[in-house]
Amino acid sequence: MPENLTNSAKVVGAKQVRRALNAGRARRLYAARDADPQLIRPLEELAREQGVETLWFDSMKELGRDCGIAVRAAVAAEL
Repeated sequence: MPENLTNSAKVVGAKQVRRALNAGRARRLYAARDADPQLIRPLEELAREQGVETLWFDSMKELGRDCGIAVRAAVAAEL
């Protein structure tokens, strides 16, 4: 499992992650394996084009918990 994101500068959610990637602010992309592939795939491709590493969580619940939020998360980015 990737390191804990609770204390890291981050954004959570597809819209915020896309903005961070487009602005060149994302250092790492985190994605949940059980998230909708149509949501994750374009972000993963954008990250790959920019040389940003993608790390995977087994579930959206796990990613949300590791981000320190009380809901599930499909995607997050460390800034």
